[in-house]
Amino acid sequence: MSSPNLRPTGRRWAPLAITAGLAVGATVVLRHVNPYAGNSPLPGCPLYALTGLYCPGCGSTRCLYSLVHFDLPGAMAMNPLLVISLPFLLLMLLHMAGWRPRALDPLMRVLAAPMFWLVVLVGYAVLRNLPWMPFVLLSPITR
Repeated sequence: MSSPNLRPTGRRWAPLAITAGLAVGATVVLRHVNPYAGNSPLPGCPLYALTGLYCPGCGSTRCLYSLVHFDLPGAMAMNPLLVISLPFLLLMLLHMAGWRPRALDPLMRVLAAPMFWLVVLVGYAVLRNLPWMPFVLLSPITR
């Protein structure tokens, strides 16, 4: 149900505002909770725990922890796809909110296609589980 008091522009900016709020919350948590610690309250990947296979999100918590602590090499070692995707995800949120520079139209058409993300995520999941170089560089490094 939509609220009669919520204007259309508010609805457009809501995903960006919610994401910003979640990002602030995650930043606060990751500034104080170390996912590398053995007694960390942050959960691990259930798929990895059950199968020993890395999903596209494996290492994301440690990646974001490293980014929050300004450790770009550490973040890239945990989940390079997430690091590379963050600016594009921000662009997609801004596009949803109504910020649409013409120069970005071709890029936004690609990023808005669900098939693009399906291919990227499934391909990344397969490649990061291959046991030889250079694909082993895509798996999260255990510290």
